[in-house]
Amino acid sequence: MRIYGLKTCDTCRKALKALPDAEFLDVRADGVPGEVIEKALAEFGDKLVNTRSTTWRELDDAQRARPAPELLADHPTLMKRPLILDGESMYLGWTKDVQAALAG
Repeated sequence: MRIYGLKTCDTCRKALKALPDAEFLDVRADGVPGEVIEKALAEFGDKLVNTRSTTWRELDDAQRARPAPELLADHPTLMKRPLILDGESMYLGWTKDVQAALAG
């Protein structure tokens, strides 16, 4: 299992604490492989881009209009977190649904 997130993100820390055997990858330091972004975009669509983040608010309209794969490649902190890969399954965020799905 892999968790993509930020080591400074409280939600990511909660996920990692609950899933101690997972491999944690900091998107700021390690980035996110293009194929993972493509698969996540196919599964979650626009929900993958966190439009409530500080990074998003700092972008101008022209930058915001760019395709999501380009935006996420240039600004990995724009990705909603955590993104959890468990085999072929993907989960976005640390909601009660995700916690329940991964608890067992």
